Amino acid sequence: MFEEKRKRINETVAFLNSRRTIHPKIAIVLGSGLGGLTEKIDIIDEIPYKDIPNFPVSTVPGHKGTLIFGTLNNVDVVVFNGRFHYYEGYSMDVVTYPQQILPGIGVKTLILSNAAGGMNPTFKVGDIMLIRDHINMFGNNPLLGPNDDELGPRFPNMSEVYSQRLLKLAHKTADTLGIHLQEGVYIGVTGPCFETPSEYRMFHILGADTVGMSTVPEAIMAHYLGLNIFAFSVITDLGIVGRVEFATHNEVLAAAAKVGPKVVELIYNMVPFI
Repeated sequence: MFEEKRKRINETVAFLNSRRTIHPKIAIVLGSGLGGLTEKIDIIDEIPYKDIPNFPVSTVPGHKGTLIFGTLNNVDVVVFNGRFHYYEGYSMDVVTYPQQILPGIGVKTLILSNAAGGMNPTFKVGDIMLIRDHINMFGNNPLLGPNDDELGPRFPNMSEVYSQRLLKLAHKTADTLGIHLQEGVYIGVTGPCFETPSEYRMFHILGADTVGMSTVPEAIMAHYLGLNIFAFSVITDLGIVGRVEFATHNEVLAAAAKVGPKVVELIYNMVPFI
């Protein structure tokens, strides 16, 4: 039943293992407008997604679509410079394919980033919010269907998807750097529309502080596979009751790029201790 899927994953893993000359334990997924982290990476190999067997291709502006092997602050990392979204028409299995190949190349920890709309009235554009939990509003789940018991449990415990240890590390690192952090709940939706004022209000009533169109499926799959997860949102627009701001995708990219240096500094100083 699982032979074809295992074959695809094994082909991808074999190709990447043949290309890498390092042993990354940390993987990083760069969200919209956050590709500036690559400037701090000593790149050893950069592979276009189209050249990786069985890999999808990113179609969204602001997502370069390359996999990077390199070192960040003398730590081996693998970086996905661009991700895949459900709204692009990909299945949940395809959206989470990068996470599925991570155990095969030796990764233990996944760092997820995204650009998101802020709904907490204490937030402002340019804030960085650490994700302590999420709400899945995709109406779908990457684990639907028959379960491969060799990969993970049928019913994963979701009481701690995002590592408390890594959240504490982020706060400690940010304090030493003088970087202000928020912390809260991210709600994941399909997109590609930005939210209506009523949707923003509903999501905040449900307990969410930020909203975006990614991250949740990736976190579910990575947690299922036993990876440690650290995730954060960059607040690029606001959906606060009475203060809903009109935003275009280009404005989201610009806002994310503006706060990029703080994100880079935070991650750069965290990775040696992960």
